[in-house]
Amino acid sequence: MDMRIAGTPAHVVAVEEISQVGQARRTAQQLAEGAGFDETDAGRVALVATELASNLLKHGRHGAVYLRCVPGRDAVGVEILAVDRGPGFDLAQCLPDGVSSRGTQGIGLGSVMRQAQVFDHYSDERGSVLLARLYPRVLKEQDHRFGAVQQSLHDDPACGDSWALTCNGDALACMVVDGLGHGPDAQVAAHAAIAAFLASPFGDPSETLADAHSAMTGTRGGAVAIARHERQNGRLRFSGIGNISATLLGPDSSRGLASHPGIVGVQFRRAHTFDFPQSGGQLLVMHSDGLQSRWRLTDYPGLWHRHPAVISAVLHRDFSRGRDDVTVLVIALEAPRG
Repeated sequence: MDMRIAGTPAHVVAVEEISQVGQARRTAQQLAEGAGFDETDAGRVALVATELASNLLKHGRHGAVYLRCVPGRDAVGVEILAVDRGPGFDLAQCLPDGVSSRGTQGIGLGSVMRQAQVFDHYSDERGSVLLARLYPRVLKEQDHRFGAVQQSLHDDPACGDSWALTCNGDALACMVVDGLGHGPDAQVAAHAAIAAFLASPFGDPSETLADAHSAMTGTRGGAVAIARHERQNGRLRFSGIGNISATLLGPDSSRGLASHPGIVGVQFRRAHTFDFPQSGGQLLVMHSDGLQSRWRLTDYPGLWHRHPAVISAVLHRDFSRGRDDVTVLVIALEAPRG
């Protein structure tokens, strides 16, 4: 199934004491029911949310659970991310059912792995991130390998950042936009750019930027970056205006993608589209300036190999500036088809 998604902030549940575990469970179950899960599958989602939230108290002492609906190949799923800054843990010790570091009866992360179609994690001395994605149990191979974290300043209902992702059988295209400032006016600018992108996502990125410029005229404007990946030959095409950061990452390599100066919707010279051949099999990381630019994935041994949703959560946890809206989008680009 083709995918077309406009990003929205996740539901964030802080977990600092036991009653908030119940809040995470209820929110997860409501998302599952809203996505059309039957009673049994919604119960699976609730069970996994309970264990991951409980795990924050057991091992991380406190943290947060991020919950959102995600597109699958044939159905909508529910994504649960548990994020903490605790001392880290050994996953192997937490897999057996019934294991609990506090003497309570837990279901164990091993049960989470059996319930979720997608499970991954990263843990070191800086903290832990655990990911579970669940789809209706009769469906297999649903996952799109991308991850995104979007959060407004002070959890304001209006977010001036946004992102969009589309794919079909031949190409993948994405946009990250940062409306100037934050709050409702910045959100209006960002949503105008997203609408222009979704109307024609697979054109030349510089032409789509020009469409976004027209759509954002009369708003505050903002920074916009667009990437298109051609699956058949592995070529990435990129065009950006403003301070959206974009990087292509291999296991031992990093290449920044340059944007032009200007403000989309206000004033800029026509942008060029840059081509990056042989980008298949790499990670594309794009983020707004709400995230510090000094991160290096090589400082996290093994993180490059984790699920993009885990990577986006680690970067957001450790490098969010905390004084602006922030969006982090990570996509695993498919290797060329042979």
